[in-house]
Amino acid sequence: MSVSKIIVMGVSGCGKSLIGTRLAERLQVPFFDADDFHSPANVAKMASGVPLTDADRSGWLDDLAGLVKGEQGGLVLACSALKRAYRDRLRAGNPSLQFVYLKGDMETIWSRHSSREDHYFNGRSMLESQFRTLEEPEPGEGAIVVDVCEPPDRIVERCLAVLSTPDR
Repeated sequence: MSVSKIIVMGVSGCGKSLIGTRLAERLQVPFFDADDFHSPANVAKMASGVPLTDADRSGWLDDLAGLVKGEQGGLVLACSALKRAYRDRLRAGNPSLQFVYLKGDMETIWSRHSSREDHYFNGRSMLESQFRTLEEPEPGEGAIVVDVCEPPDRIVERCLAVLSTPDR
């Protein structure tokens, strides 16, 4: 499989960590969660129900781009990557980077989100803010787009099938 650097993207609660860990296991590459790279100030801000700004995300995106570039053997990273500018920043220096977009509607993801425990992301208004911020990948970005309503194993199999396609 030629693509070994993958970012699983989407709003909070869409299944990035679940799908990302399963993809990493199947590809035998390390898995990272971008949430683990937020500064304490960003975590506190989100826990208080305050959405992050582009300025808040700047250093975080730089750290993530460095992580992707530095992992020579490949990786899977769960990262919201909500805006095209964020994805472009993560792609810089990583031309073979592949995005997998977990697409779902507000109500489906909120129903999943409200059952989560031990996560600093706070409240429906924060999720609504992410949906307002979200710029879905355009066809020219080459993202693999999957519906979050599909069973996780089917999502992983579909991603692996697309990734194994020659000239992808």
